[in-house]
Amino acid sequence: SVLSRYENQITVLSDYLEEFPETDEPVWILGRQHHLNTDKSKLLLDISARLWFTYRRKFSPIGGTGPSSDAGWGCMLRCGQMMLAQALICRHLGREWQWEKHKKQPEEYHRILRCFLDRKDCCYSIHQMAQMGVGEGKSIGEWFGPNTVAQVLKKLALFDEWNSLAVYVSMDNTVVIEDIKKMCWSPAQSGGVAHSSAHLHRSALGQSKNTAGLCPGWKPLLLIIPLRLGINHINPVYIDAFKECFKMPQSLGALGGKPNNAYYFIGFLGNELIYLDPHTTQSFVDSEENGIVDDESFHCQQAPHRMKIMNLDPSVALGFFCKEECDFDNWCSLVQKEILKQQSLRMFELVQKHPPHWPPFIPPTKPEVTTTGAELIESTDKLFELEEEFEILSV
Repeated sequence: SVLSRYENQITVLSDYLEEFPETDEPVWILGRQHHLNTDKSKLLLDISARLWFTYRRKFSPIGGTGPSSDAGWGCMLRCGQMMLAQALICRHLGREWQWEKHKKQPEEYHRILRCFLDRKDCCYSIHQMAQMGVGEGKSIGEWFGPNTVAQVLKKLALFDEWNSLAVYVSMDNTVVIEDIKKMCWSPAQSGGVAHSSAHLHRSALGQSKNTAGLCPGWKPLLLIIPLRLGINHINPVYIDAFKECFKMPQSLGALGGKPNNAYYFIGFLGNELIYLDPHTTQSFVDSEENGIVDDESFHCQQAPHRMKIMNLDPSVALGFFCKEECDFDNWCSLVQKEILKQQSLRMFELVQKHPPHWPPFIPPTKPEVTTTGAELIESTDKLFELEEEFEILSV
């Protein structure tokens, strides 16, 4: 009953969204500039085109016996889904793609959306993310932080042949150019346990047999940078650099919010952040027999929420997408010019070479043996059996 009241309260709050003020200041949304005085409708269309993932209820229990709703604990997972979905839209449809209600959309759009449905056989479902989080020390139903979600996405992406993303999560506030290029140009995996293990997961995740993503070449890059921008509150020295990230054409926004209250930040207006809020509980939606999804509830069609940057919790994760190597090179140039120009406190570091005191960088080509979340686990007891099985295979 407590959970039910919580869900109802969140749903009611979502009905009172604030309109944009009258201002001459530009609005930045994921690398695109809008002016409220001249193209407010285009701004709202741009925002509503983003895939919006919220709490859902009445889906099949996670792990067979777990929760059938993520209300109250899944908000950061939903935000991670939104960031990844934006990367996939940029990869297959382009940043300029727009969604309109009742308008026929390309097959790639529906295929992207099916990756995130609340089913255990969808590769980025709440089921897969929650179970993969077990390998990161998170119980099913436990709240995730930005870094944990980033690690989960990195592992799940290894099973996703169709999108064929290289996911790089930075360590110690440092992005290493050499490591990213090594990973994105990494040849396809072959042979041994890695091949048989990938085949096992591929069938479990319902992936396409299309092997185009396995050809040598630059793998599209999803770059996630977990940061701590202060101790208890965000340090004002970081604000300008943080806002600058939303102006970059490679921007996927940021994950963050307040303690135990996650939002997907997609832009800013002045010193206010614009975000999509997952704290609305909707009913589970499945695809129809023809593979089409009733997608209206996956797009926020009201003015989004805003919050003052100084109210942001200092624990965040920035996201960027680079489809081609030239996009990454351009991102590096923008970071050098706009983020690292201040010599005092830098939001993060960008270095050319792998730090010698770090462990060697090995591009991920197979799941780590201690992580079993991508299996279709029927009960949590099965986790430990599968861990032992993979440990034996790796010997």
